Amino acid sequence: MIDQTNIRQDATEDDIKKTCGEVLSFGFRGLCVNPKWVAFVSRELAGSGAKTICLIDPPMGVSPHQLRMQQCSKAKMDGADELDVVMNIVALKYERYLDVLGDLKEICQILPTKVIIGSGYLTDEEVRKAAELTKQAGAVCVKTATEKDPLGHSELTEKAKHLMIMRQAAPGLLIKAAGGVRTLADLQMMAGAGADIIGTSYGAEIIKEIS
Repeated sequence: MIDQTNIRQDATEDDIKKTCGEVLSFGFRGLCVNPKWVAFVSRELAGSGAKTICLIDPPMGVSPHQLRMQQCSKAKMDGADELDVVMNIVALKYERYLDVLGDLKEICQILPTKVIIGSGYLTDEEVRKAAELTKQAGAVCVKTATEKDPLGHSELTEKAKHLMIMRQAAPGLLIKAAGGVRTLADLQMMAGAGADIIGTSYGAEIIKEIS
């Protein structure tokens, strides 16, 4: 259930190769990286069954729609299996729901898409609305957060509450918890709140805890 993650801006090829090795060694679901590493990761994971996942437009999803579409299309050409796309959080906050929906509907036609709603920036009602829009757009999954998540490790109970809201608002969608998940206990809390997938850069450490 773990999407191992390496979205560090200063990551080197050696760093990404090491993370790919962790994915292969521990049988993780996939690896989420920034767009520049998609082609490399796709080659490294080829034939393993692990998914190459491209993070699009962090942290707030405010790039113009056509640029977002170009980034998603290039990720597909480079070998991405899935997209983790940040919803336009500003548009959501201003209740520009048609703009949010139109953008995501087109993106979801490119590849299976997980939509990052940035739940740490949102009220409970906004979390609910974001999850509903994600489902309407045709995404496969609604995800809590990515880099610069306001909810840190000490606030995972709030994130757990958001997961339960997301599960209720978007039945049938996968739920992904990310941001601040560092230990086995964190993973268990998120899974208990309804997460199907865990996004973390601490996947190897969590597996070592188990063993």
